[in-house]
Formats: sequence, structure tokens, C-alpha cells
Amino acid sequence: MYDIVLSFLTAFMLTYFAIPSIINIAKQKNLYDEPGERRSHTQATPSLGGIAIFAGVIFSIILWTPFELFGDLQYILCSFIIIFLIGAKDDILPISPNKKLIGEVLAAAILVFKSNVKLTSFYGIFGINELPEVVSIVISIFVIIVIINAFNLIDGINGLSGSIATLISVTLGVWFFLTDQIALALVAFSLAGAVVAFLKYNFTPAKIFMGDTGSLLIGLVCSILTIKFIESHNVLAVDHRWAFKAVPAVAIGIMILPLFDTLRVFLMRALRGKSPFSPDRTHIHHLLIDFGLSHMQATGVLVTVNIFFIILVVSLQGIGSLYLLMLVIGIAIGLTAILYFSVSRKKLNQQTS
Repeated sequence: MYDIVLSFLTAFMLTYFAIPSIINIAKQKNLYDEPGERRSHTQATPSLGGIAIFAGVIFSIILWTPFELFGDLQYILCSFIIIFLIGAKDDILPISPNKKLIGEVLAAAILVFKSNVKLTSFYGIFGINELPEVVSIVISIFVIIVIINAFNLIDGINGLSGSIATLISVTLGVWFFLTDQIALALVAFSLAGAVVAFLKYNFTPAKIFMGDTGSLLIGLVCSILTIKFIESHNVLAVDHRWAFKAVPAVAIGIMILPLFDTLRVFLMRALRGKSPFSPDRTHIHHLLIDFGLSHMQATGVLVTVNIFFIILVVSLQGIGSLYLLMLVIGIAIGLTAILYFSVSRKKLNQQTS
């Protein structure tokens, strides 16, 4: 317990005190995220906050993880470094989506092959239980890449990506602690500590953004925690106090905002004949901004909605994975449709008035 608290505090303190220096360096070297047509900010802002998040997370994990528990964490840290290098390069001198994807696949492959971070079962969804090895590897790499990019894509307004990451990491971190998986709990709370410290500088008026360095790292950590959360149920006793009955649906409910928004936007772009990675203003947070909410109001709404889904999936886990998954997706689609039509109606009224 003390190690977990100390991991949170260590990551928090290191990140908190590192960010002011990073802001000063970014200003001196003119390393800014400039406003643009698809941007939600109006002033040039430093975008290297992810460097401090990375430093806080890595330092805290290495310092507080007992050596006998370190195990596969060495490979996890290797994947962290790959993602950090990709993100830092893109924040300073943008690289093509294809090159980023190659790096993400490499990081995901290290996790799957060396750290055994992979999905091995669908837990009866669509009648599928244990997955063949090749299918397991392909699906696991795909899921990791989707979650990595999900946090990158929702990082469009002040406080959103960091707040959602804190909610998810604390939720899963508490569960790992309750099930005596201390190494993973340390990873979760190290991320939470670093991100909470970053949010002090990212809430409106934002003094710094996390950039790709931060959002990609957050996505990578959350992908590891989510897959390990699902797979841990293969070894937990069915009657274990903290075992869930519909674990895939529960995991998706915990991750609902980044996952649903990313898959929705990718699908919409594909239907329009565009690349899934082509930027636009169709994300849920953009819709809330267009509806008239401020950055912090939109962030508050989306965090509240994500909390609602977590409570929903935990409360209704007894109905089974497939039915719970259908319910979660149905509610998410319904809420998004209401928001979309509300924004469209507001724009139409503004044009006719």
C-alpha cells in the first residue's frame, strides 16, 4: 500500500516541478502548438508536457517497484521508450502517420511477444472463448494501437485527455491493488500521479499541452492496464470478490469515451472516403465546443459521462457480456446522436437568424 501511495506522490512531484522548466525551454526555442482552423485553442502554447509525464512515470515505476515483482516490466519500459521517442519527434518536427504507425506496431509487438500483454479469450462473446495464437496476437496488437491513438485523438481540448486518463488509471489501479497485482497497480498510480500534476498546468488557461509525447504514452499505459484487467480474469477464481462477470464489456465501459469516439470518427471518415487519420472537427469534444460549452465545461461533461458508464457496467454486469456491450454501445450512440442533432439545430438557427 505504501509503495503505491509513494509511486503516485513521486510521479506527481517530479512532473509538477519539471513542467515549469519545460515551459521556459519551449518558449526560448519557440516550440509551440500554433492555433489553426481545426484547433480549439487561440494562443500559441508549448506542447512538450508529455516529456514531464514520461519522466514522472518512468522514474516512479523504477524507484518503487520491488525487484522481485519487476518481471515483464522491463519490456513494458522498452515500449514506453519507443512511444516516447515517436511522440517527442512528432512534437518537435512532425512525422508522417505511417512512420508513427510503424513505431506503434513495434511497441505493441514488444508488449505482446515479450510481456505477454495479449487477449487470449472473448469470454463467450459471439460464442467465442479461447482464441487461436495467431488471432490472439493480431487482435492484441490491433487493440493496443487503437487505444494508443484513441487518447491521441481525444486530446483536443484543455484537460480532457488527462482527466479521462486519471479516471481510467485510478479505476484500474484500485482493482489491481484489490486483486494483489501490485506491479500493475504501481504502473497505474504512477501514471495517475504524473497526469494529475500535468493537469494543474493544462486546465484553462492552459500553460502547456501534453502533445503526442504525453497522449501516446497515456494510451499505451491504458492499453496495457485494460488488457491485463481482462486477462487477469483467466486466473481469478469465479467466486473471487473482485472478479467481474462480463469483463470485456466492463473494460469497454471503463474505456468508453476514447474508444467509442475514436471508432465512431474512424468509421465516419471511412464512409466519406477519407483516411481514418485525416483531421477534422467531428470528435465529441468538438461538438460540445460547437454547442457553446467552454473547454472545462466540455471536459467536465465528458468525464461525468465516462463515470456514468463505469457505474453502469459494474451495476449491470450480471446480464452478460454481449447484452451489456450492446447496451453500452446503444446508449453511447444515442447520446452522441442527441448531441449531434442539437449542434446541427443550433447552427441552423444561427444561419436563419
